[in-house]
Amino acid sequence: MASHRRIRSRSTKPSPAVGFTTAALAGVTLLSGQSASAAPGEPSPSIEEVQKKVDDLYRQAGSATQEYNKAKEAATEQRREVDTLLDQAATRADRLNESRRALGTFAAAQYRTGAVAPTAALMFAESPQAYFDQTRLMDRMTDQQQQAVADYEAQRAEAAEQRAEAGERLEELSASQEALRTSKQNVQAKLAEARSLLSRLTAEEKARLEAIEREKAEEARRKAEEKARAEAERAEAERQAAQKAEAACAPETARETAQPPAQDADPGSGTADGGHAAKADKVIDFARAQIGKPYVWGATGPSSYDCSGLTQAAWKAAGVDLPRTTWDQVEVGTRVATQDLLPGDLVFFYDDISHVGIYIGEGMMIHAPKPGANVREESVYSMPIHGSVRPA
Repeated sequence: MASHRRIRSRSTKPSPAVGFTTAALAGVTLLSGQSASAAPGEPSPSIEEVQKKVDDLYRQAGSATQEYNKAKEAATEQRREVDTLLDQAATRADRLNESRRALGTFAAAQYRTGAVAPTAALMFAESPQAYFDQTRLMDRMTDQQQQAVADYEAQRAEAAEQRAEAGERLEELSASQEALRTSKQNVQAKLAEARSLLSRLTAEEKARLEAIEREKAEEARRKAEEKARAEAERAEAERQAAQKAEAACAPETARETAQPPAQDADPGSGTADGGHAAKADKVIDFARAQIGKPYVWGATGPSSYDCSGLTQAAWKAAGVDLPRTTWDQVEVGTRVATQDLLPGDLVFFYDDISHVGIYIGEGMMIHAPKPGANVREESVYSMPIHGSVRPA
């Protein structure tokens, strides 16, 4: 177990992590040119109330972003289905036209020959043998005509069925596109409200808010350091246990050297954690390479990401396909407790599971925080943890 836990030396450089609110303060003048004050007679909210409201609005925006991602994924899939159905309908129309032309050919032949009665045809025939030859030909033509009618009816029925299915898919696509527009409006409304709240703060209030955020970030950092110490102690205990087990097995191993080596009962045993560690290295390497890129809701890279877009892309780099939304990603893989987290695990936040980050060890994660912030390292304790999963 100890082999896949690589203990990193803690950097003395202060963490770049800040809370949800602080990063937005720097962009207030760019995001909102208005500076409003409370309505006359209306009590001004306290800084703590503003902070709680802004954080809640960003969380709601994150949840609306997941709704947007879900609707966008559905619309993309439905568009592919509609395009496929339309292509099939075009092919079916060509086959229907071929069946119609075949019917026309047989109808013309029947018209040319069917006007002459059998007796008259026998009288005008060059010979009785020629008459009977022509009759047999017409019988065969009739069989072919019947087959052509059956083909035409089958093609027409299938074409009607495909048109109906395409219509249903178009209705579903329209509903998904409407959900997409609604989710987009919800995200924009929540972010606009948060910017409006921040724009009303005075310079002194902004400074107080930043101080509160620094205090929260420091508390989250302390918790991360406690977890890092716990992980180091556990890794050391496992290392010592492995050394004792190896020493205890040494005499037995010496006696077995004179005997043929026994075949392993399970060649793949003990490789599960190693397999996870190999994938986790790729996941974390990818995530580190994205640090500094901006959060953009609905984005999946390569120049910007939202939270679940980053986790999806990072695990994709390790050969594992994750679904698009946090709500679906939390259902993939094995659930793990916070104290059992390994690098590469996904950590989900808030009761509505609207945010996710990639655990990198020592109580830290890499995540795409929110609009106005960049991909960064931060303590997993900077937000309330909902749960964690190990994708592979």
